[in-house]
Amino acid sequence: MFSLHASKVTSLKNDVLSGLTVALALVPEAVAFAFVAGVDPLVGLYAAFMVGLITSAFGGRPGMISGATGAMAVVMVSLVALHGVQYLFAAVVLTGIFQVIFGVFKLGKFIRLVPHPVMLGFVNGLAIVIFLAQLGQFKVTNAAGELEWMTGTAMYTMVGLIALTMAIIHFLPKLTKAVPSSLVAIIVVTAIVLFTDIDSRTVIDYVRDMTGDPTRTLAGGLPSFNIPEVPFNLETLMIILPFALVLAAIGLIESLLTLTLIDELTETHGQANRECVAQGAANTVNGFFGGMGGCAMIGQSMINVNSGGRGRASGITAALALLGFILFASGLIEMIPLAALVGVMFIVVIGTFEWSSLRIMGKIPKADAFVIILVSGVTVISDLAVAVIVGVIVSALVFAWQHAKHVIVNRSIDENGSTVYEVNGPLFFGAITSFLEQFQPQNDSQDVIVEFKNSRVADHSAIEAIDTLAERYKSRGKTLHLRHLSPECRVLLTKAGDLVEVNYIEDPQYHVATDKLD
Repeated sequence: MFSLHASKVTSLKNDVLSGLTVALALVPEAVAFAFVAGVDPLVGLYAAFMVGLITSAFGGRPGMISGATGAMAVVMVSLVALHGVQYLFAAVVLTGIFQVIFGVFKLGKFIRLVPHPVMLGFVNGLAIVIFLAQLGQFKVTNAAGELEWMTGTAMYTMVGLIALTMAIIHFLPKLTKAVPSSLVAIIVVTAIVLFTDIDSRTVIDYVRDMTGDPTRTLAGGLPSFNIPEVPFNLETLMIILPFALVLAAIGLIESLLTLTLIDELTETHGQANRECVAQGAANTVNGFFGGMGGCAMIGQSMINVNSGGRGRASGITAALALLGFILFASGLIEMIPLAALVGVMFIVVIGTFEWSSLRIMGKIPKADAFVIILVSGVTVISDLAVAVIVGVIVSALVFAWQHAKHVIVNRSIDENGSTVYEVNGPLFFGAITSFLEQFQPQNDSQDVIVEFKNSRVADHSAIEAIDTLAERYKSRGKTLHLRHLSPECRVLLTKAGDLVEVNYIEDPQYHVATDKLD
């Protein structure tokens, strides 16, 4: 994964310089995602500023960068197209409320349910998505107003400047780590283009191509407070509710997975629930101040961490610098060559992709290898939330199938002539068929004991299986006892009430006896 050699100790200088680098990289991303969502570029830039500032100041993962993201933008586009941007702002407010509730009830812990193969697929898929997003910078508008691939000198110039940017980022740290190599690369490439009159597309060229307005600039004022101009009724709620739920899920999944990744890279521990509340608060503010909302950005977070940003000051600096660009220095940002920013993002792609996952494909279980490929593919063709959910479900089904085969029942006769069945392995929905097949009611004695010392009754399907087993013995006039049930199992069976009709046999040694007989 991303190889870090910088100190893990927070440094204000590193945070400020890294934040400036991140701010430069945020501009084209925010503009691009605004176009994806079908809104004005300033809506994306305001979102990147507000989400970045609030989450950096109050979130649970110092050093993680948040802003407008493509994963959320692709969900917004249909809402904007059908109902307009004001409904988007209302949906973003509701999204934030859902995220705050998620954090308040401390549900961030469920990120632990994401298996490692899903994490590998997540970072690989996002690396591919980041790479594919940069390919759009290799297109220009032709005479017919359509986008087409660069050719000839324009393409060679673009590739050359990208290569130079990547070379500076790679080799400069070998000479000095006093300043972030990404920031130096952007400044050097921009200076070369300006002072040599190289014909290279800049940030403002990209904005004008996307808007079709040759006079468009990135200059803007402070975001202003406005209540979304939508009818406050049940019909509006029914329109925005599905979008808000999906946006909340995508935002939290991407943020918590990025948080986990940054934890691993920096060998520190973030606070998932605090991050959920901060993300929610940021999105709620966005909805009232004309932003499109957002969540954690793995690409910019990687730039920040790799540039030495560890503390909250890095994210705060990035957000304030971005606002400063909008208010006072839009001209400086507009002249940055796209090639420099693409080069920075290509380095992020190389660092984000888990190359070791390719080497271990033949050494890990086939099911895990399949999950890695599946999650990566779904992330590319659909979105992150769907990919992670699919990966978790597939991993859970594989786990259930494998453990279903591990339920073994050993039959014996004790000194009293009773038939004893010793169950080994968890009893749950996937194992009940195998469990029932291993009993022989027709060949057993009148008194039958089922030993659960090495097993657990896990779910309703297991309760039904025990009830089915009891009916089989009851129909033959035989008595069934359960022994060595764990306290959790006995509570589960007690709650089941009439669902289970069995007798309990005392076990004085383990003190789990109960005198409650059905």
